[in-house]
Amino acid sequence: MKRRIVNMDPEEFSKLRYEGAVSLVERNTAPDGIHLVNPFVVAKHESTDLVELAQQIQTADSMVKATTCSKLSVIAEQIHFLQQQARKVLLEAKQSSDLHHAACNFRKLPGHVYYLYERPSGQRYFSMLSPEDWGRGPPHDYVGAYRLEQDMSWTAEPQTTHKSHQMSLVDKLLLTDMSMQSD
Repeated sequence: MKRRIVNMDPEEFSKLRYEGAVSLVERNTAPDGIHLVNPFVVAKHESTDLVELAQQIQTADSMVKATTCSKLSVIAEQIHFLQQQARKVLLEAKQSSDLHHAACNFRKLPGHVYYLYERPSGQRYFSMLSPEDWGRGPPHDYVGAYRLEQDMSWTAEPQTTHKSHQMSLVDKLLLTDMSMQSD
């Protein structure tokens, strides 16, 4: 089978190209102004070259799509996690704000536990007395015990042990980091 070289005007070549078309690199018989020894060899290609090129492009496109989908699914999971974290932060902020608005006739100090009660009228108030300290029982409905943290947030009594453990771990990390910086 003999091959023919077709000299094509660049304008004609651009007319042949269309969206999604597979094409070989444009032919240049004098790259950088240097003429090739045999420009006909450069133009030779197998009849299956375009088919193979199309298959490679299709494979590459599917791999790029798979990789992109994989990365986007990881990002979607991270977004979901961050949304959950944001909801948790907003809920904690609302609870802390509600507790700060409870009636109180004394100065609240960080690190101390205070006891929340509710009157029949619906008013909530803090007391320094636990339900056991009242003797025969508190005069109003007991809601719960809360510790005021250094950042002015509130921690419910059942979670204070966990929160204290977390804070001690953070303190250890900070001390370790400071000792590493001083060395």
